[in-house]
Formats: sequence, structure tokens, C-alpha cells
Amino acid sequence: MQVLKFGGTSVANATNIKKVKAIVEQKKGSENLVVVVSAFSGVTDKLLQCGGLALENNPEYASLLQGLTAQHVEAVKELLPVTAQSSILSWVVQQFHEVEDICSGIKLLSEFSDKTRDRLVSYGELVSSKIISAYLASEALDNDWLDARKLIVTDDHHTKATVNFAATKEKVQARILSSNKNLFVVPGFIAADEKGNTTTLGRGGSDYTAAIVGACTGASSVEIWTDVSGMMTADPRLVPNAKHIKAISYSEAMELSHFGAKVIYPPTLQPLMQEGIPVWIKNTFDPQDAGTIIEAHSHKNGNSTRGISSVNAIALLSLEGSGMVGIPGFSKRLFEALAAHHINVILITQASSEHSICVGVEEKAASKAKDVIDKAFAYEIERGLIEPLSVEKDLAIIALVGDNMKSHQGISGRMFGVLGRNGVNIRAIAQGSSERNISAVIVKDDIRKALTALHEEFFETTYKQVNLFVVGTGNVGGKLLAQLKQQQEFLQEKSNLQVRIIGLANSRKMIFAEEGIESATWKAQLDAGEQMDLSAFVERMKEKNLRNSVFVDITANEKVASVYESVFQKSISVVACNKIAASSPFARYKKLKDLCHEFEAAFHFETNVGASLPIIGTLNDLVRSGDNINRIEAVLSGTLNFVFNHYDGKKPFSEVVRQAQTEGYTEPDPRLDLSGTDVMRKIMILAREAGAHLEMSDIANTPFMPPSCMEGSVEDFYAEMLKQEDHFKKLYEAAASEGAKLKFVATFKDGKASVGLKHIDPSHDFYHLYGKDNIVSFYTDRYPEQPMVIKGAGAGAEVTASGVFADIIRAARI
Repeated sequence: MQVLKFGGTSVANATNIKKVKAIVEQKKGSENLVVVVSAFSGVTDKLLQCGGLALENNPEYASLLQGLTAQHVEAVKELLPVTAQSSILSWVVQQFHEVEDICSGIKLLSEFSDKTRDRLVSYGELVSSKIISAYLASEALDNDWLDARKLIVTDDHHTKATVNFAATKEKVQARILSSNKNLFVVPGFIAADEKGNTTTLGRGGSDYTAAIVGACTGASSVEIWTDVSGMMTADPRLVPNAKHIKAISYSEAMELSHFGAKVIYPPTLQPLMQEGIPVWIKNTFDPQDAGTIIEAHSHKNGNSTRGISSVNAIALLSLEGSGMVGIPGFSKRLFEALAAHHINVILITQASSEHSICVGVEEKAASKAKDVIDKAFAYEIERGLIEPLSVEKDLAIIALVGDNMKSHQGISGRMFGVLGRNGVNIRAIAQGSSERNISAVIVKDDIRKALTALHEEFFETTYKQVNLFVVGTGNVGGKLLAQLKQQQEFLQEKSNLQVRIIGLANSRKMIFAEEGIESATWKAQLDAGEQMDLSAFVERMKEKNLRNSVFVDITANEKVASVYESVFQKSISVVACNKIAASSPFARYKKLKDLCHEFEAAFHFETNVGASLPIIGTLNDLVRSGDNINRIEAVLSGTLNFVFNHYDGKKPFSEVVRQAQTEGYTEPDPRLDLSGTDVMRKIMILAREAGAHLEMSDIANTPFMPPSCMEGSVEDFYAEMLKQEDHFKKLYEAAASEGAKLKFVATFKDGKASVGLKHIDPSHDFYHLYGKDNIVSFYTDRYPEQPMVIKGAGAGAEVTASGVFADIIRAARI
């Protein structure tokens, strides 16, 4: 004996039913078959809608009912030859007349009880199964249609009745095993109590019908035919990279189905597990696919976990108070009160102090639960022994499931670590004693991010997905986008990173793409994008709530830097080419550093100091490893080094500065470089990273530019420099007369910092510093006489972009 169950999508229309016939035809012959079918897709909901409209005295139920009748009549006409249609058409119409009578009764009595609800929805399965039985017979597949209400005996708990297995087994065996037929068609979902009143087995109960029949007949297997090719490691609608599970144990499948996996109805497995009957999940629309087998023993898959599931629309009920401590019976009273009102508890967690107990229930039952619990504990609440029940809504449960989890250490650590790094706050935790399930209650808005992050951690060994939101597409930004495009395949192949640009903006436009902005056409896409609004850009980034998100600021804009706090609070990492945040007042700098630690986000700004040179990273490594920074000496302006390396008094100083700007080494306003302000910012950032509490006002700056050059527009600045050429010649000649070179040097020592132009003699490390190079010397406890020196190109769009790129990779590694 083999039991085949076909779900609503499998019997949604005549075309699909023909696929069902082909499967049954292929199976028939090897064993006797019982075919259990659901109602046509969507019919159960429409029948309930008819009842609801009738209760509201809304005449629309009649037209909805006419549509249902027409749908089933049309199916008969498409499936059966004309000569075989008459009797079944008459029967179908009669059934819907009965439905109409029930709705009229609901309307007249203004009552829609659970008992009536069960009777009403039963017609979906009754009619679909009768049509399919007649169709199979017309195709020479002789079968016996059996009314499940004559087979399955339940109690009178309508809408979710409990099966009397002893009575049911006797009826099933008498009707099926003693029959000389080898093919039976049975409506799923429906049953009857001992008085013959129609009951139902709960939504998804057709699976359960198949399991009941399979267990009662000792079937060799039960096959659940649906619209997917078996169970998946996660819901593919939420996790695009979900993987097919070839084999799974009963206990694992029960855990996954209990926590939201819709492929199989949770109670289905219990009777089959007791009898040791394997269950196959198969795809009606791809019958050759292997599907998933569910059986007694867990199969090793090279992984400690089997899948991740979730339940949405959860409410957390918290009962707490000092009056609970050491007093037995509180939990018993809580659960008894909920059970008495048929409120199902999905998750339980209790503080070790016995001061509180939390349970998760369906959100729609939360209000009823509060009334019930507050009433049950009215005495204690009135006397202040416990607080009124606290209800928190808009939550969800995620569950990590696997039989092998109990033999692997660190699973929960990995789970909570990846959730924390992605800013998913956990409201409650529960782990079964079997250690095959770790469940966490989270905010429902985080469900997609949580599932994708966990799936990536436990099931995707190929790559980690990094989602970028980039602001700034100028010289450096354009180079970064080109580098990302060039290195995309390399990152995925060598570093297991898939970097996607989800949001992109400049000062005028912004665009978003869930699957990533095409790097080859980003300019055209951005030109056609929507008006840039920084607040809207940040909000969209937060709303998308994607795992491993990084906000990349490639601007010099104060407003962009002002959003970092709110970005960190969503556990989104920040990579900043923009110096404004790290050089802002110390209180804000400290707050940003604290926030990134609090919300487990990365904050990288290596390019603030030396383009792609590993200056800040090296400094951080020294400090973290316990070294003390005693002195820093540095040439930190690639612009100023370029200018003084190229100025020899023969060509006007203003022309050399303009050349530096043309080649992309200066800030948009070169006065930021030549005034020493940019260098002040950089030495302050280094001093702060070394542990000093330093403000810009604490830094001594000896300017070399005449004050008149710093007034007016940029063009006024160039004109005035030309007028002041004699001043610049004197600076050059004074150094040359000593055999020295001019270098703009930044120094930090004994908690004090200064910047200014210095004469550097040939014996100094800074003398042989050419082009746009930067150099930094760290004098520390470990490097007291011979400093640690970092030297290289410190300006230019290409190298700065590569520094931002490196920071993005660092952020991806947290």
C-alpha cells in the first residue's frame, strides 16, 4: 500500500489535475494506492469568506459562491468526456446548493460557529476529490471514492479535531484493506466525530489525512506531492540561496515544520514516525526530481545543522514579579489558563531567578491571552506580587534545527554572533533538551536579514554577500566602482566574498537595486535615478535591512558625515574617505567609536590619513598589542610633498599648485592643503587613534602661506600666489642654502601636536621623499630609536580608491 497526497496547487485546475493523473498512472500496478487530495487552490479561503460575508449580511457571498460553482463545473467539463459529465455535474451543483443553504443559515442566525465553519469548508475537499475520482475513472483508472468522514473518527473540537486512532484504524482497515480495489480517492482535511458531525484536522490537514491512512494501513511509504521539490534549508522566498535537503529525520522535519516550514503540516509525521513509515516530499510539476525523504535516522550532510525556519506574527507574553520567586505552581497555572482557552504556546523561556517566565503565542491570540492570564492571576496582581501580563507584538521566531547539533560545540555562539553582528536584537531564547533546536525571538522586521545571515553562516560555504551603499561618485568614487567591477570575480573566487552595490548616490541622484547595481552601466542608471535626498537614502538603506551592509562615504560633505550615528545604530558598518567625522570634536569622535563597538559595526577610515597606506591599521595593531606610542613624525600631505618636490623657484609656485590640482592630488579647494588644515586633521586622527584626547585647537600650526592668499575665491587664491612669488622663492632658497629640502611635517609628542614647514637635511628619513609620497614614523616602546616607518603614495584617486576598497574588505571580515 502506498499513499499519495496532492495539495491545493497540485489540483488547482484541470491542467494540473492531468499531471496528477499521470503520476497516479505511473504508480499504479506496483502497489495498491490511496490518493488523498486537497480542495482546489484557494477554495477553502473563499468558502470561509462566503461564511464571513453571510455573517455580515453582505449579499456579495452569493456572487462569490456562483464563482466557486462555475470554477468546479468548468473543471468537470475540461476533464471528463461529455458522456460522463451529467451525473457529476448534477452532484457538484447540488453540493454548492448545500453551501448556499449553510450561508443562508449563517445570515439568518447571525452566527458562524466552529461547527458550522467545519461543515462549510468540508465541501472544498469533498467536491475536488469527487471530480478527480470521476476523471481518473474516465481515464480507465478504476477507483473507489471514500468519504473521509466515514473513515477518520475525531473528538468534537471543531477546526482542529483530535483523532481517535483506535476507532479510525478499525474503520480504515475494514474499508480499504478488505476491498478488492487497488486505487482509492479520499478527500483530505475532513473527518467526523462519534456523532457523525463533520470536523476538520486543521489547516494543512490533508497531509495529516494521508499520514493517518498510511499509518492505519501499514503503507510502505507516504508521498506528499506539492509545488516544490522537497524541503529546503530555508524558505526560498526569503533566502534566495536556500538549498535542497535530500534526506532528513522525522525529528528534524517536525522541528522545521513546527517553526514555519510550510512544505509539510506538523502533526503529519507523528503517526508515521511511530510506524517507521518513510515520507517523501515530491514535486507534482517535476515528478522526476528526487525530492526529500523523511525517515527515522538523520543523514550526515557534512553540516551540524539541517535547516533554518521561522514563524511570523508572534507575540511574547511575560509574567514577572518578586511574588513568583520560590512559589511553586505559577507555571502550571499559566499554562493551564492558556490551554483551557485553546491558546497554543509556541516557545517557553524562564529566568533562572524564577522572577519571570515568557511564552510565545500567535499574535492573533495575544489579546485573549492577556485577558485570560490577568484574570487567572488577579489576586496576585491586585496585591502587587506580580505585574499584569506584559505583551510584546510584531515579533517572529527563528529556529536553527539539526540532529547533529548536540555533538558540535559552538553552534549557539555562531548563531548569536552572526545575529549580533547584523544588528538583530534577540528578545528571548529557547533550546530544547534534545539540543536539536535553538530558537530565538526577534523583531519581525529583521526576519529576512536574520535568515539570510544565518543561512550564509551555516550553509553557504561558497561566499559571503556584502551589500554596499555608496555615496560619492566623483574622481575617487568612480575609481572605486571600476576597481569593484574589476575585482568582482577575484573576490568571490579567492576571498569568498560577493560584493554588491545596492545603493548608489551623488549630490544630484540616487538609485537602488535589490540584486545589485550593474557596474558596467551605473552612470546611465544614476543619471536616470531619483532626486538625491540624503535622509531618504539612509532610510531606504535601513528599511532594506540587509545583512553585512556597509555605508561607504566618498565625499568631503559634512551632512553625509552627520548620519554615521544613525547608521551605526542599525549595525551597519561605515567606511569613510570623508575626514570630517574622525576629525570632529573629540566628544563626537568618541561617541562614534563607542557606537560602532556597541552595535558591532565596523568603522574604517584608513584613507583619512594616507590614501591606501596602512597607517591607521598599523597604529591600531601596535596599540592593541600593548605598545605605547611615544612620538609620531610624519609628512601627511601628498599634495604639499608634490608641490615642494616640484618647486625650484624657476616655475611660479602657483603653477606647481595648479598642476597638483589638475593631477587630482589636492582637495577641491587647495587652500585646505596649503593652509595645513588637512595635515592638522590627519595628525589629530593619528593622535586620537594612539589614545590622546586632542582637539584641532590644541594643534600648533605654523603657516607658510601669506594671509592674503587665503581670501576670496579659488581663482583669487591663484592670482594672489602669483603676486607673492618672491615669498615662496625665499622659502625655497633658505632651505637650499643649507642643502636641505622643504617638507611640511606633522609631529605628535608628549600629548602635543604641531604642523609646519621644516628644513630637512640629507641625513633625515624624510629627505628622500619624492612625488606625492607620504611617510610616517612611529617611535614606540618597542621601536624607541629606529622607528617603524610607513612610506608610499599618499594622494591620488586611484590609490585612495584602493584604500577605500581595502577598508570595505576589512568591514566584510567582522
